[in-house]
Amino acid sequence: MAQAMQSLNYDMSLVILQPGGTVEPYRWRHGVIDGKTVEHLSMLNGPGRDVVRVDNVVSYFEPNVPAFSIHSTSINGPISGTLLRNPSALTASYDFVLVGRSRVAGRATQQIRIISRDKSRYGYSLWLDQETSLPLKLDMLDSQGKVLEQVQITSVAVTVNAEESLQNVDVANLPEVLIANPAAANAHRWYAGWLPDGMEEIMRDRHRLPVTGAPVDYLLLSDGLIDVSVYVQPVGDATTGEQAFRVGSDTYFSTQIGQLTVTIVGKLPPQTANRIAQSLVVKVP
Repeated sequence: MAQAMQSLNYDMSLVILQPGGTVEPYRWRHGVIDGKTVEHLSMLNGPGRDVVRVDNVVSYFEPNVPAFSIHSTSINGPISGTLLRNPSALTASYDFVLVGRSRVAGRATQQIRIISRDKSRYGYSLWLDQETSLPLKLDMLDSQGKVLEQVQITSVAVTVNAEESLQNVDVANLPEVLIANPAAANAHRWYAGWLPDGMEEIMRDRHRLPVTGAPVDYLLLSDGLIDVSVYVQPVGDATTGEQAFRVGSDTYFSTQIGQLTVTIVGKLPPQTANRIAQSLVVKVP
């Protein structure tokens, strides 16, 4: 799969299906042109969102938001870039088990179960096209086997040459690459004392919430397959106690710890979010 994702020229249509019948359609194109990798992911409903990758530069285009670029070797899309291009990096967190063969989108596939080693995260079923090794379907499952989210490829075309629009990407006019602010990374000293196996902190900053303007300390955690956001801020005038609910496939968990409100957002069970929140500590320099 990893080799196919990086070396083939393909054009996919896919949908993300979530509880309640929410459907998000995408188009995903990938090509290798004169030794350069060019990739384009488009959200097809609503105002639209486009992500373009040229080798290790990824550019984001959204309505009402200035376009920008970052250094990355993969697009943050419907399926984890680590799973698609470097699945061996996930073996500290997940076991991969061959299940059997079936058909998806009219094509013969190999099914693989992806199981959380410490049972702290959801499981997954992945179907790979037997002919091309490209992914055709990915289900996220709770502990009872209920599908929480499904990524379904509805059509795929593999071609000798890259799709024409990829060949016409104007690399010279892509948005400027953002440079991280080192000072922001050290703005606070919150750390998680416990994390699921293989999960680690990959980013931190301090910023203001867009709606209230309140300052918040922020941690981004990842195991390579899922990202988890942690927000820490002083308790407001109105306390709400502990809350846990799901929006689509994302868990929103909020709890009060002393004079702080801790909020966890990500594709993980509420009990795991609670354990991360309760483990937060301040490291004294």
